[in-house]
Amino acid sequence: MPRTCADKITSREADYSQWYIDLVRSAKLADYSDVRGCMVIRPNGYAVWEKMQAALDRMFKETGHVNAYFPLFIPESFIAKEAEHIEGFAPECAVVTHGGGEELAEKLYVRPTSETIIWSSYKKWIQSYRDLPLLINQWANVVRWEMRTRLFLRTTEFLWQEGHTAHATPEESQEEVMRMIRVYKTFAEEYMAMPVIMGRKTDSEKFAGADETYCIEAMMQDGKALQAGTSHNLGQNFAKAFDCQFQTKEGVLDYVWATSWGVSTRLIGALIMAHSDDRGLVLPPKLATRQVVIIPILRGDKAAVLAKAESMAAELKENGIPAFVDDSEQNSPGWKFAEYELQGIPVRIEVGPRDIDKGVCIAARRDTLEKTELQLDATLAVQVSGMLSAMQADMFQKALRFREENTREVTDYETFKSAVEEGFVIAHWDGTAETEEKIKEETRATIRVLPEESDYREHYHMDEPGVCIFSGKPSSQKVVFAKAY
Repeated sequence: MPRTCADKITSREADYSQWYIDLVRSAKLADYSDVRGCMVIRPNGYAVWEKMQAALDRMFKETGHVNAYFPLFIPESFIAKEAEHIEGFAPECAVVTHGGGEELAEKLYVRPTSETIIWSSYKKWIQSYRDLPLLINQWANVVRWEMRTRLFLRTTEFLWQEGHTAHATPEESQEEVMRMIRVYKTFAEEYMAMPVIMGRKTDSEKFAGADETYCIEAMMQDGKALQAGTSHNLGQNFAKAFDCQFQTKEGVLDYVWATSWGVSTRLIGALIMAHSDDRGLVLPPKLATRQVVIIPILRGDKAAVLAKAESMAAELKENGIPAFVDDSEQNSPGWKFAEYELQGIPVRIEVGPRDIDKGVCIAARRDTLEKTELQLDATLAVQVSGMLSAMQADMFQKALRFREENTREVTDYETFKSAVEEGFVIAHWDGTAETEEKIKEETRATIRVLPEESDYREHYHMDEPGVCIFSGKPSSQKVVFAKAY
């Protein structure tokens, strides 16, 4: 029997980092590019991004946003207008100095993020409160120069969406910030089956140029955190930098209030590390372009088996379940089972001549590998739909249990140092940047989030007063620490 690509995957226990790279490449999600630091997103990986993009785009439009597109190149003078912003991004910027065979009069930055180029347009478009709110999103690529790269998680060029909105009042902009971080939380949990903690970043961890940054943080299977989405309250910083003023209802001039928010293709990396196993990719059904593979067992009357398999696929597709038949004969059924497990197809159905005679088929869920006997009758689509729904829900619950089992509350620094090697740590912090930085220097752990969700805060008694684990000073709340990607 020919080897499958799954044979090339290192186990998670042996080397988690290598397991991740092996899986990404073996499942044909992405590969390294000849351009240093960049990746090629292969069709299997891009299909997942398209599903994510479609779901998020629909959610954005349901909340009143529209899509546009802004230039890839940003004049140096625009970048320099917001000092904190350029200071935060300068080490990651790629700069164009020549074009058309000549040195450029002004350097052009390859888009690391689009606040500056967008606000130069907003200044032209916004004159009055009647022009507000302005709710625009763009799907684009960005470049942030990376020395250490990892497919999907950290590459020099990546794909994302970035929303940029303008508002007449600080209350409206804050409402937008919270609306969009909740959209991200809903997407992560309902589509990715990945539980996240929603909350605020500390000042040292917030976006360059923002007044406040909110995020969603997820736990990967190695206990590390991954920031899966951010929403920023930009205050009036960019409006002031670009002199974007509007006439209020009261007839006076004021600077516009702004937000920005985004997620990227690192969500695919999060999806892999939250759910997959040593056999390969495990995809939540809602993000699988192909939800069901039907493998005919070609014995006896092959034509009858193939005909039945095709009719089953047609019935499933008619009921909105993407299904396909692998009728190739060059590989055995066992090889196919391993290959589709590697690719993360949520449900595999086996059907042979004996099954047809009995009026049944065998279905296996990718997440549990458990096999179920399904009736080959008019209820087939309902049965498969039930399996897919159960898988989606069970994947979320499994990930949630894992997070809970790998979250510890600690009250002393020695325990903290060992606990943070295993997962999330809930501990008191004195609120100072100095303590935050010293903990980071000594343990490589950072404050991932100051949780906003009341149920999470109540469960871990986040508002209890106490003393900081590092400094021993009074602390008014607990925070979530972790090592992170």
